[in-house]
Amino acid sequence: MHQLLTEGDRHGAYANGALQRGGHNSAASDHAWALTRAVAAGAVQAGWSRAAFVQVLLDGPYPAGQAARALQHRRGYDHAVAWLHRAFDGAQQHLQTHDPLCGRQDFHAALAAYHARIERTPWPGTAAKTDLRNLIARLDICTRTGGWDHTVSERDLAERMGCARTTTHRSNQRLLHARLLRRLDHGSPTQGARWMLLSPTGTGPLNLSHHESTPQRPQAGGAMSGPTMRHTHHNTHHDTDGSDADLDSHTATRLMPLDAFAHRGLSSSGLAILAALGEHDGQTLTELQASASISRATTYRQLTTLTHLGLIQREGELLHLAPAALAGTGQRGPHCEQPTTDWSDVAKRLGVHGVGERRRHHHHTERARWHHTRRQLAALNRRTQPPPPPLSPVHFTQAADTTRTAPTAPEQSTPPEHISHSPHHRRAPSPTASANPEPAHHSPVPSGPRS
Repeated sequence: MHQLLTEGDRHGAYANGALQRGGHNSAASDHAWALTRAVAAGAVQAGWSRAAFVQVLLDGPYPAGQAARALQHRRGYDHAVAWLHRAFDGAQQHLQTHDPLCGRQDFHAALAAYHARIERTPWPGTAAKTDLRNLIARLDICTRTGGWDHTVSERDLAERMGCARTTTHRSNQRLLHARLLRRLDHGSPTQGARWMLLSPTGTGPLNLSHHESTPQRPQAGGAMSGPTMRHTHHNTHHDTDGSDADLDSHTATRLMPLDAFAHRGLSSSGLAILAALGEHDGQTLTELQASASISRATTYRQLTTLTHLGLIQREGELLHLAPAALAGTGQRGPHCEQPTTDWSDVAKRLGVHGVGERRRHHHHTERARWHHTRRQLAALNRRTQPPPPPLSPVHFTQAADTTRTAPTAPEQSTPPEHISHSPHHRRAPSPTASANPEPAHHSPVPSGPRS
């Protein structure tokens, strides 16, 4: 905060390129407001008063107050003071309702709390499972970058989530509507959009508006013509937050980009089962249904598939993971004669091997097609532009005399040091001479002295 006050935003950490309606670029004003709010948050944490904050930014020579001083010069002192008061009061209210982040350790603690809230939130239904993948992928990006704001495109995010780009777009819209995500800008032709994860207040599960529904398989009346079945999750025991959902988000982060968890493979419900057993191994069918937030029919179907692959073992009423199940290696059992060797083998048995590679190739083809179209448009714009005006010739040559072209601007005379002093040198015509000089009649030079 001291460096931000005395040197300004040198690295552009608070800059964004958002556009208002009508195409008006508000990047400069948004940057000034974000910078002033950040300094105000640091001043509140340091115990400054509002009058001291206004005095430092308006009367001091610090670069962080340049926007406030420019506003004072344009619209007066009272307007600049009201602008600073609004920034200070907003930062003070934000710090009263949120835990302050004083360093990187505080950020990682808040990140771990966000992971815990996601893991303890029920995610019933196909759309909710997709949103879970979206948040987990974004949390992994934030962990690597060290901040809540991050830059990612829809195609890159789809490859991290292991789903289609259109599915990722719909998930982004749902998270924006639920106020769990904020778009800072729309990106550029060579860079993805900038986003920010929002942490809602409270410590319990996230308050989402997903319906607890799962669509049926295609019926005889047409593709996906069956009604939507709603499943109510009954909790056998209630924790302090009233939810039985419990997943291992780190396991889900590592497994969800694999081909085995594509739409036609184990899908998100199989991923949720493995993540739930990875958090608490040895659960009953009812407990697994609650911890993974899936319906009873889906639980039976996925457990049958995972048992035949050798990834899950049954011991009475308890369900356990195989010793190397999270690596895709199964174990021989009464329901599995040929256990899998790795996740690639699982994808081949389920018929989804190569889905991720085909998706990446499709995204690469789309990017290449877009760059090719952009180059074609640039070439077309160059051809449609009017030709530049003709340049003035440097010297009048014999060709210029024959074509009768007049110079458009006086040319620069040759410096004296570059003029040859040979007796056979013929001096060039003057720049101010006529464009169509009359042919000269050369008379013989007399041998005697001139009179």
